[in-house]
Amino acid sequence: MKFLDQAKIYIRSGNGGGGAISFRREKFIEFGGPDGGDGGRGGDVWAECVEGLNTLIDYRYQQHFKAKTGGHGMGKNRHGAKGTDAVLKVPAGTEILEEDGETVIADMTHVGQRVLLAKGGNGGFGNAYFTTSTNRAPRRANPGQEGIERTLILRLKLIADAGLVGLPNAGKSTFLATTTAAKPKIADYPFTTLHPGLGVVRAYNREFVLADIPGLIEGASEGVGLGDRFLSHVERCRVLLHLVEGTSEDAGEAYKTVRHEIEAYGHGLDEKPEVVALSKADALDEDTLKEQLKKLKKASKRTPYVISSASGQGVQEVLQALLTVIDQAKVEEEPAQPQEEWHP
Repeated sequence: MKFLDQAKIYIRSGNGGGGAISFRREKFIEFGGPDGGDGGRGGDVWAECVEGLNTLIDYRYQQHFKAKTGGHGMGKNRHGAKGTDAVLKVPAGTEILEEDGETVIADMTHVGQRVLLAKGGNGGFGNAYFTTSTNRAPRRANPGQEGIERTLILRLKLIADAGLVGLPNAGKSTFLATTTAAKPKIADYPFTTLHPGLGVVRAYNREFVLADIPGLIEGASEGVGLGDRFLSHVERCRVLLHLVEGTSEDAGEAYKTVRHEIEAYGHGLDEKPEVVALSKADALDEDTLKEQLKKLKKASKRTPYVISSASGQGVQEVLQALLTVIDQAKVEEEPAQPQEEWHP
């Protein structure tokens, strides 16, 4: 299944049904009077966050969604039926924006959330509605109101607790495969990862979601390589795990390159807590390891972890560090409970 994180759609709510012009005609009833019913309301367009979806691929093949028109009124004061609603099912983490791509209409963050995108038109009044003391047999009825037509953009931002960032071939996918049941593509060439991947880490009798995104290179904020569009998938993460390849020429410069692209991207991503780790330690001799650690520590201004996803070295320590930051972030996000006043 392809991964699709952005889609442009067209929606239209249903028109209201027209009111009816009708008169009661029965044998032996000379003055039956008007009995035209009102039209039904047009269907609404809703967005609903559902479980079991992790991509917007459904909107790759269908972009137009239209609710049904309300039923027309009928004689004998019969009201038209309401039009059937159109429901757009989206995965958690989907943002719904106006056509300009900037104005956010709704942010679908939890399963079961429903948002009204376009309200259906009201039904028209039948001629029975227009009866007055001086006009006992009106011959007029209202048509239904027109529905609302809109162009929207759906943008998916994966919801994960921790996000992996780094240069291509820094060992992000290998780390994801080692710590979770996910099976990302792994190869010895850049940009093996072409779309974000998710995995559930189980460590220390705990669970958290880890997101892996394609690697960043210098100039990614200007569209070089795969660009920085996938950084939106780690915007919601509570902590970033920055992997720096130990076999690179200069670990400090590699760290600075990615940090520069994160800062250029903005959206508060550069302010998130960060755990830094030197990967592929099993491929380094002792002197090279010390030199790379020294450069990375100077560039990041913190003590980096040393890991090897292939041998398992340092992996558990990194997971423990991620859990510590995640727990702290959860505590800060919880609203303070008001203390109840004491009463005798």
